[in-house]
Amino acid sequence: MESNKISMMDAYMIEVLRSNGISNEEILDRLERKDSSDWENLKPKFDFNELIKLFEQDKNGFKSVLADGYNVKFLTMNGLKNLLKMKFNKIAGQDYEISDTGIHHLAIESQNFPALQQLLSINWIMEEYPVMNNDSTKKVVSIQVLQRV
Repeated sequence: MESNKISMMDAYMIEVLRSNGISNEEILDRLERKDSSDWENLKPKFDFNELIKLFEQDKNGFKSVLADGYNVKFLTMNGLKNLLKMKFNKIAGQDYEISDTGIHHLAIESQNFPALQQLLSINWIMEEYPVMNNDSTKKVVSIQVLQRV
């Protein structure tokens, strides 16, 4: 299956909704009714009407984004940090270290690993490292931005 590609802002909006307890079904219901008014207070600077437009362009594609996951078209370092916080509740300096080229020593639950892998855009590479205590419920990764030559 080809991955669903969405913008970083679309990913932010989806993850803000999810992190506020809004289910995929409720998201789809609101988009079908073209009513994002209840979401305006969640993040006033976001224009959730953009999700309505995205949904209207390809309803099945949008349903697949929610159900099957997505790939961010171009992910910045700040975008990666924000999505790690929104989607996986991982905080810089607490759950991983930051360098000029990426993040390091991120311990992520094994069941969340595929979703993390999937969301990265082509400008990032992820390396997995052995877990020191043989804990099969977690993976330790570094995510580096590809350097241009």
